[in-house]
Amino acid sequence: MTRRRWIADTWTATTATLTGDQAIHLARVLRAEPGQIYDVVAGGFLHRAEITSVSEAEVHFTLHEELESDAALPLHLLLAVFKFDHMEWAIEKATELGIARITPILARRTEKHLAQAALKRTERWRRIVLEASKQSRRTTIPEVADPTPLKQALAEEKSPTRILLSETEQALTLTAALTAAKSAQNETDTALAIGPEGGWTPEEMSLFTQHNWRHVTLGPRILRAETAAIAAIAIAATHLS
Repeated sequence: MTRRRWIADTWTATTATLTGDQAIHLARVLRAEPGQIYDVVAGGFLHRAEITSVSEAEVHFTLHEELESDAALPLHLLLAVFKFDHMEWAIEKATELGIARITPILARRTEKHLAQAALKRTERWRRIVLEASKQSRRTTIPEVADPTPLKQALAEEKSPTRILLSETEQALTLTAALTAAKSAQNETDTALAIGPEGGWTPEEMSLFTQHNWRHVTLGPRILRAETAAIAAIAIAATHLS
């Protein structure tokens, strides 16, 4: 039987602690007791762990042997801010697929009221990522950056492979670009940019080109942003994992 997995809120080299909703669920719903064994992720590493004490405020564990686990995809998703309910679905599914980092992007065509509200939504997006990481049994929690203007995000991006999904590109496919990048270099760190509803402006497209992003297509169909993100991550996973 598969053991339940938890993500520690605090930890040392030999102990881990759950607080908040996780502790309440263990204590009140699961009626956990000292001596029970669970899998606990602490500091990005998966351990077999034994409960040493339980309360609704804190559940303490002793960490035992480290267990084998999967690494995150070396993939940074730059996701232009769009309708929050659709965006939250995309963030959840990107986490389940193994994404390493997500940066919400404030683009020229991001709706003004969404751009103004984005920073206040960031903590909610981080909670979604945490819950999706637990559900999908990940050992790493994707980093969710604060919403960032496109120009700043492109200037700070360090991934050697940078790929932009573009409605204007008709020839170069995402698969072909990833295959070429894999053949040309040993590093696999990849950045993938998905535009807002309405697409990138011509000025933004030029900015991507200036920063050495390759423009690619997912095919002839026009996809919603959340559909494009999940399709692109799934394709990238076959090349990066």
